Amino acid sequence: MDVFKGVRATVRGGVKTLCRPTVTGLENVPAEGPFIAASNHLSFLDSVIIQALMPRPVAFFAKAEYFTTPGAKGRAMKAFFESVGSIPVERGEQAASVAALDKLVEILEAGDAIGIYPEGTRSRDGLLYRGRTGVGWLALTTGAPVVPVGLIGTEKLQPAGSNRVRPQHFTMRIGEPLRFEHLGAKHPLPARRQATDRIVDAIAELSGQERSDRYNQAPTGT
Repeated sequence: MDVFKGVRATVRGGVKTLCRPTVTGLENVPAEGPFIAASNHLSFLDSVIIQALMPRPVAFFAKAEYFTTPGAKGRAMKAFFESVGSIPVERGEQAASVAALDKLVEILEAGDAIGIYPEGTRSRDGLLYRGRTGVGWLALTTGAPVVPVGLIGTEKLQPAGSNRVRPQHFTMRIGEPLRFEHLGAKHPLPARRQATDRIVDAIAELSGQERSDRYNQAPTGT
C-alpha cells in the first residue's frame, strides 16, 4: 500500500506540474464504499490520469503483455501497473474477459473502486461510441454507483500511433453518481442496455463529444 501511495503521489505531482489539468467534480466521488468510474477513452494515458487524479484508488484493466514483457523495460512496466492496481486481461479471449469481470465484481464487493471504458477501446477520431454493456452489467449486478467521467484533450498527450508523451493541458470532469437498482447477475438484458445508455449519456454531457451509434473497433493488428 505504501508503494501504491508513493507511485500515485509521484504520478499525480508530475501530471499536475507538466499538464496543469483542469479537474472538476471531485466532490462527486464517494468518500467510502464501492463505485464504478466510467469514462470516455481518448488516450493510452487515460487510466493513469484517472488513477492519479481521483481522490481514491481506482483499479483498471490493463493488457496482459504489460505484465509479461521480458527485460528491464518489462519489469518496470509490471511494477508500475501492479502498483497502481491494474488488472491484467488477455485481449480477445472470452474466458479471460469473463474472469476479469468477475475480478471487478470482487473488488466492488470489497468496497473498493474500479474504472471502465464503456466504449471498450480508444476513440481515434474523437467520437463517443455506443457503450458496450459490461458497465451496465457491473452496475446492476453489484448495485455500486457509477461515477461518470469526461476527459477532454487527453488525446493530445500521446497521439494514436506515437510513443512520445507531450505534456498538454487537459480537462477531467467528474459527474454526479448514477444509481441503479441492485438486481444481481440474473437481470433482464433490456435493463442492462438502458443502464449502459444512461451512463454513456452522462459521459457525453461531461465530455461534449459528438456521438456515434456504432460500436468502436480496435484497429486491425493492435
